[in-house]
Amino acid sequence: MSGQTAEESLMAQRLVQALGLEHIAPEAIAPTAPLFGGGAGSVGLDSIDALEIALMIQQQYGVELRSDDAAVKSAFASLRSLTGHVLQRRT
Repeated sequence: MSGQTAEESLMAQRLVQALGLEHIAPEAIAPTAPLFGGGAGSVGLDSIDALEIALMIQQQYGVELRSDDAAVKSAFASLRSLTGHVLQRRT
């Protein structure tokens, strides 16, 4: 059991697909694990991945993640924070 909510599970599936992360099962992404960086438990994404995520979110959810929005940086902290941020701003 991954501990993901239904919306987090969908987001994880979309992240894996959009980023071509064949080596990561969507259900293996812990909801509170860091998405970026190389630390233990991190998904290990980088700045290029962030651009791909922003594009996928705009296409799939109609939410624009702007770099000048202070809340966006914290939204990229984990699967849970990203999903919550997107759901709050969904059109």
